[in-house]
Amino acid sequence: MSIDQIVEQALKDGYLTPSMEAEVGRICDMASELSIEEYMALDRLMGALLTGEVVAVPRKQFINVMEELVISRSIARVAEIEATSEASLDVGDIAAYALNRLPPLYATTEEGAAYQRQKAQEELQDLINQQVDEALARYLDRPEFYPERQAISSTKQDGMVLSQVSKLLGDYAPSFEGKAPVSEE
Repeated sequence: MSIDQIVEQALKDGYLTPSMEAEVGRICDMASELSIEEYMALDRLMGALLTGEVVAVPRKQFINVMEELVISRSIARVAEIEATSEASLDVGDIAAYALNRLPPLYATTEEGAAYQRQKAQEELQDLINQQVDEALARYLDRPEFYPERQAISSTKQDGMVLSQVSKLLGDYAPSFEGKAPVSEE
């Protein structure tokens, strides 16, 4: 999607989703120079965000309690194995394998998360343990293929859409926002 299309979609929907925000950032990062149309679209988006016509949707309004439980179990098991062997294990790989085989337990409130944790510990703890152990067995038994593979990296972004758009406009078009000329009297 282009910046123009993303802005049009945001204006139509009234929302700027995290994926739309990320795509605009990616386009701006990759472009050596933006076109005047792209600057104008970013300016329209910034205006719409400032007036409330478009609302930036927060990145995460929910959690998957299952992630917490699986990661906790994975860390504990990895620590046990690494303490008694020379193996170096990747908690992320192990947790991802197990999570792909377990039901998600999403919550949007602290009370909901507490309920999901309790439910999981009562009803799913054996299944969680089994899937983490299976993930460990698979990890330890895997061949060393694709050594050049790279882990997913998280780019720490400010998350503030307005400041990002403002900074982009300032960086790429410092004189785009028509500044009043200074008159010499």
